Amino acid sequence: MGCACQQSNSIYAPGLATIVTSEQMTETERVFEIKLKEGMHLGHRPGQFVQVSIFGIGEAPISVSSPPTRDESFELVVRKVGNVTRALHALPDGSTIGIRGPFGTTFDIDDAKGKDILFVAGGLGLVPARSYIKHVLANRGEYSRVIVLSGTKSPAERLFTDELAEWAARDDVELHETVDRADDQWTGNVGVITMLFSKVKVDAANTVAVIVGPPIMYKFVIMETEKIGIPRDRVLLSLERRMKCGVGKCGHCQINNVYVCQDGPVFKLSQVFELREAIQ
Repeated sequence: MGCACQQSNSIYAPGLATIVTSEQMTETERVFEIKLKEGMHLGHRPGQFVQVSIFGIGEAPISVSSPPTRDESFELVVRKVGNVTRALHALPDGSTIGIRGPFGTTFDIDDAKGKDILFVAGGLGLVPARSYIKHVLANRGEYSRVIVLSGTKSPAERLFTDELAEWAARDDVELHETVDRADDQWTGNVGVITMLFSKVKVDAANTVAVIVGPPIMYKFVIMETEKIGIPRDRVLLSLERRMKCGVGKCGHCQINNVYVCQDGPVFKLSQVFELREAIQ
């Protein structure tokens, strides 16, 4: 767990930050570029999150979507679902917000060097996965195959469509997308994300799997990684669920003796395979 952005080095007091720009991506998602004040750098790693404070309203945990190679500012993708996120969506560029963090465990970008990486991102799962993907692409020579399986409920809910098109055009990235429900313009795959596994041949002995998405997805994707034979200690999951305080004090994210905000959100499958309620 880090606290690189805190002028006071307190994990409880938010530092001040500015919304540099923001852009609507879908009907409910908006991407924000955030810059910390006084020249501070966030110092995050892929998979970590920050606590975003809207003064007078409250705070919410939000995954960092930009790579660590970009440190002058960082990006957050926020779904409008509650009081804090609705208030954030309503703020104009230039507004001041509070940031605590970064918090949590990370995807091990060093352990994956020289290996194939299989990214499986469902819905908003592309947000934290993007931080890792963009880091890998910025350091492409350090990694072997890069396979991205991405799924959304509908074409209208696809995120970062320009970047997806760029990845699809690269000859060193294997991108496969699917939607649960197609519209008249969609010409790609239709079906759940697990159907995409049949489209790739995975070298299980040399692959790290990174899985991020809604809880219901995990069980079925893990069945696929087990079928392929990827070792459980090289299947990484982000269990971003029920988090609230970010520092293990409120117990909101507790699963048995595990605090997701402290012990995670990134776990190896070997750590949580038998943990009741973690992936079921």
